[in-house]
Amino acid sequence: MVTRALTRLGVTIGGLALALAAGTGTASADPDFGPMINTTCTYDQAVAALRAQNPMFASYLEQSPPNVAFLHQYVNSTPDQRVQLLHQVEHNQGAQQAFPIFQQMFTTCNNF
Repeated sequence: MVTRALTRLGVTIGGLALALAAGTGTASADPDFGPMINTTCTYDQAVAALRAQNPMFASYLEQSPPNVAFLHQYVNSTPDQRVQLLHQVEHNQGAQQAFPIFQQMFTTCNNF
């Protein structure tokens, strides 16, 4: 089930990358996953931050039940498990364009 969700997340990330290509810059070669790995945010906080910062991305994410499930799993995982999940999707199409959006979400979600 996790593999299926990760595959669907990859497809969604690819679609998000296409939808957001005009609005996002190029991700650095060595992204800082710290905020994503060490977050203490709940699912609701993460989604609230995403809705406030990037409503189009949030809408796209929320329309996909597998991706909602993945985000629930991600925020309920330990930091070590999050590293594994990120490594499983980091080479999926569009991941490098989507990661900065998730980094921003997890950097600010404690404010929501």
